[in-house]
Amino acid sequence: MASKDTSGPVTHEVGGSITHRQIMLSLSGLMVGMFIAAIDQTIVATALPAIVTDLGGLKYLSWVIVGYLLTSTASTPLWGKIGDLYGRRRMFQTAIVIFLIGSLMCGLAPSMMTLVIGRLVQGIGGGGLYALCFGIVGDLVAPRQRGRYIGYFAGMFATAGVIGPLVGGLITDHIGWRWIFTINLPIGIGSLVVTALTLHLPSTRRDARLDLFGAILLVAGVICLILGSVWGGDTYAWGSAQIIGLGVASAVLLVAFLLWESRVAEPILPLRLFRNKVAATLLALSFLFGPIFYAAAAFVPLFMQGVKGFTATESGLMLAPNAAGMSIAAIITGRLTTRTGRYKHWVVGGSALLIADMVLMSRLDSHWGTPHMAVMMLAIGVALGMALPVMSTASQNAVELTDLGVVTAAVTFFRTLGGTFGIAVFGAVLRGRFDGKLNEIAATTTLPEGVTAKTLADRPAAIHDLAEPLKTLVQEAMAHSVAAVFLAAVPIALLVFVLAVVLEELPLRTSTTLNAGQGDEASPRQSSPRQSRARTASRVSASTGDLSGR
Repeated sequence: MASKDTSGPVTHEVGGSITHRQIMLSLSGLMVGMFIAAIDQTIVATALPAIVTDLGGLKYLSWVIVGYLLTSTASTPLWGKIGDLYGRRRMFQTAIVIFLIGSLMCGLAPSMMTLVIGRLVQGIGGGGLYALCFGIVGDLVAPRQRGRYIGYFAGMFATAGVIGPLVGGLITDHIGWRWIFTINLPIGIGSLVVTALTLHLPSTRRDARLDLFGAILLVAGVICLILGSVWGGDTYAWGSAQIIGLGVASAVLLVAFLLWESRVAEPILPLRLFRNKVAATLLALSFLFGPIFYAAAAFVPLFMQGVKGFTATESGLMLAPNAAGMSIAAIITGRLTTRTGRYKHWVVGGSALLIADMVLMSRLDSHWGTPHMAVMMLAIGVALGMALPVMSTASQNAVELTDLGVVTAAVTFFRTLGGTFGIAVFGAVLRGRFDGKLNEIAATTTLPEGVTAKTLADRPAAIHDLAEPLKTLVQEAMAHSVAAVFLAAVPIALLVFVLAVVLEELPLRTSTTLNAGQGDEASPRQSSPRQSRARTASRVSASTGDLSGR
């Protein structure tokens, strides 16, 4: 496929032409919407003390974080399906409006309960922004050309994770915590305006009814699953009636969901995705990448605060090399994927590097300095940046265009779900190892009252209030405990590598919803993805634009 001049249009069989400039304008609105959803996961953390001081309601404090996680995760598959049925542009704008309503509720909240409700509403909108954003990218840009653009989103997402706590702290300190939420209004409105003016997608409303009963089963099952993961070993013991009850309820609801999905005409999460070998492998990879993706962001700041004496803001800056590595790797691998059409080796290479990263991080001790940690965070970011964006493209390429939205949402859903499980398991590993180390210290030294693994993990800065030599002993115990978390991640990284090696690489499709004519894509029930790719390639016009040369 020949390269074209940068200024020329990308001509499609159906839908006229679309230039690189038009694509970038459309994606800018998507990135703004995605940014406010991504940053809202982390921006609130530094404002929690000020929120409690102002509103009270300490017992509901955890729900300010958990509420957003619950509704955003549970709603993600629903938004993917709704986008497939009724059009992704309209639904993306609806998700922005819902997110902004939740933001306004939070910013004006007179009580902690109102704030929590606002966060639940925000999460519903945020889940839609996650699910629909990459689906729209799939509408605009064919998998063969998508690598050039998807790296920008990966960089934006990584950057949001780093600057969230910093921005949250600055806003809270200087103009008040309520502006953390209300500042979303002008930004979100800007995204609405840009998408309204530049995002032109064909009307894709299908004559089908949304599976509401399946949606209820899925949402209820996921909520029970996440609550069990978040509360287990923290609010309640793992063997408590509450956690066991949530686990049983989740299993029953999700089994019922799967049985129901096999019977309905338009399932929320089509089971055919799991019969598609490539898509199923990528969903499994997304789930396994989740724990490692979130581990560094959760436990490295704990090490920096508890062992090295950093403030919360300073420890947040240690995530900057991770974001830089992820952004640079995503942009480079995306462009090379566009140029060569090959992607599997990036997933394999990123997985192999991730094994080395986890092994090295498992040797973490209290003597590691800031440069050492920065290099490791950079390496982890590079590994993730090589694999994750490519997997998004590969998953969309593995299914028919009618399933583009649901598979995109499913990748995000499984990664978030895997991350939730992983953080719960890793947290249990850390507390178990830390508790054991503190017991060893207590055998020779008297610990002050109230000093436990849980209290110090929740407030690592308290370690530096201890007197010597106890302070040094506890710092070493904390370092060994964080190292144990990364050691527990090594088997997960190995499994990721195995799945990456067996992943089948399909030729990247050159068609999108903008140029797929009637019957352009066959149903997965009628043909395999490989056969469909071959038919699609034979029908794509020789004039289809190749963006890789621009």
